Amino acid sequence: MDQNYSFYGSVKKSFEKAAAFTKFDKGILEQIIVCNSVFSMKFPIRRDNGDIEVIEAYRVQHSHHKEPCKGGIRFSENVNQDEVMALAALMTFKCAIVNVPFGGGKGGIKVNPRDYSAYELEKITRRYTSELVKKNFIGPGIDVPAPDYGSGEREMGWIVDTYQSLKPGEVDNAGCVTGKPLSLGGVRGRKEATGLGVFYGIREVCKNKHLMDKLGLSLGVEGKTVIVQGMGNVGYHSAKYFRENGAIIVALAEFEGAIYNPKGLNEEEVFQFRKKTGSILNFPGATNIENSSLALELPCDILIPAALENVINAHNAHNIKASIIGEAANGPLTPEADEILLKKGKLVVPDMYLNAGGVTVSYFEWVKNLSHVRHGRLEKKFTENINNTIIAEFEKISGKPLGEKERRIISKGPDEIDLVHSGLEETMITATHEILDIWLKNPEIPDMRTASFISAINKVATMYGELGIFP
Repeated sequence: MDQNYSFYGSVKKSFEKAAAFTKFDKGILEQIIVCNSVFSMKFPIRRDNGDIEVIEAYRVQHSHHKEPCKGGIRFSENVNQDEVMALAALMTFKCAIVNVPFGGGKGGIKVNPRDYSAYELEKITRRYTSELVKKNFIGPGIDVPAPDYGSGEREMGWIVDTYQSLKPGEVDNAGCVTGKPLSLGGVRGRKEATGLGVFYGIREVCKNKHLMDKLGLSLGVEGKTVIVQGMGNVGYHSAKYFRENGAIIVALAEFEGAIYNPKGLNEEEVFQFRKKTGSILNFPGATNIENSSLALELPCDILIPAALENVINAHNAHNIKASIIGEAANGPLTPEADEILLKKGKLVVPDMYLNAGGVTVSYFEWVKNLSHVRHGRLEKKFTENINNTIIAEFEKISGKPLGEKERRIISKGPDEIDLVHSGLEETMITATHEILDIWLKNPEIPDMRTASFISAINKVATMYGELGIFP
């Protein structure tokens, strides 16, 4: 990758491309794209061997048009300010597209988690949290972090515990972070949310006859061949939901290599094999591909890059054979790759809305923390009672009793996970149709990414106008 490449510059370039299709004042557009607040920090920790190490970390609040800001914390040795700024900007646009009332934020800690013990990571996470508290960069109404690459429930648990110890008596303090364990106020369905959202988004795109005819594909996801790059949380669940809904996972890729089987792969079996052996290579019945990036170039209907940014670029975009590229990761395509794939007639479903499942369900968790009531607790039994009344009336009219299995299915009231999945599905369907409506009604708009940016710009700029910031 070109050392002069700027991820934030790439986001800005895509933004400006879309802004040309809007009629908002130049000043409003400038305010929307800039990062409002950038917190760069360095702090020491003592390693297990007694050495002192200085840790570099960031928190960026891109937009305050709606508060709190929202965005994950990335643990990676490749973290830098440019990357965190770009990801924070994408969060602003992502939240706007899926109608989640947050401004964009993002965090990053420049460490490779594999190089640190659990105790060292805990010290790093807790110190990072205390630095955020000092500068008022975290809080349920200020800025709400979440997991990202290299972090998960464990780290979010450390964050909420540290925050609560520094802000005792704050009644909504569980809402200072999302992606927490259930026991600490997390929400059911958060773990699979991003992968499930990727599936819902692609599924909705595949229902559009105009697009499928243009690509020479049949309607729906059933029978379509899929390649997933990345076997982390997002990639795993993306593969899972595609497979369970009739798609064929022909290849899976990880950093150690990739495996290919035209008859299909089961992501859970591959996951367990990797857990046992330390690698997906040599999985029974599959062909090894030593160079993981070559898996991106295999023939398939749908390609899901679900790892890191810039994996499809000017060097390999010409070789991509997939008809649909669904950006499950943040920024997996460079602007140069976008242009190449557009000329090749490929459909890129952009990250800024496709992987919004995580922030959507994080919103549900935040609402749960502020309301102090589990989703479904108030209506579950009420719904079951109504359904049982309907069943009784049906049996009375028909003169035939329902079977036990049918009765159980029909009478069931919604659990928290049912409501979360339902809310996520509705969110992704609505966002997909809003974007497609903008794109397909204006032939001058070149691609779905530009349409997504236009959708976000319209909503954020309108919000600024309603606030009276720009009279």
